[in-house]
Amino acid sequence: MIRVSKNTVVTLSYNLTDTDGNMLDEGNEPIVYLHGGYGGVFTPIEAALEGKASGDTVTVKLQPHDAFGEYDFDLLLVEPVEKLPQPLKVGMMIEGDTEEGLEEGAVFYTVTEIADGKAVLDGNHPLSGMALIFIGTVKAVREATSGEIAAREPLAS
Repeated sequence: MIRVSKNTVVTLSYNLTDTDGNMLDEGNEPIVYLHGGYGGVFTPIEAALEGKASGDTVTVKLQPHDAFGEYDFDLLLVEPVEKLPQPLKVGMMIEGDTEEGLEEGAVFYTVTEIADGKAVLDGNHPLSGMALIFIGTVKAVREATSGEIAAREPLAS
């Protein structure tokens, strides 16, 4: 029996809840990742899975810094509605750039409020600032191919 270790491809069924037990992600699609520090899953989850085999289940409490990060108020913007794509609706995602001093690159902002000709845009991940409970069951473990190791991720099957 192959156990989860560096350079194995792991298939997990999972669900994700908040600390009150409210379902956040039912894990309709399994996670398939290359184990061994390649960033395919959060570090505490990978640590909990080390040495596990098919059929084993882990429960991991993730603090915000272990998952989607602390809530960053610098990622909140207020913009005039006319500068944004139309029709603008609460809940829609808009791609934008970060301001100077923050990580460079594109950020996706969620429109959280529209009032008085202005829109509030939030560039935080929807789960940032939250402690989470991850429950995962190992469905399969196999040795990674040399191509998968070189690519640092499982190849499409």
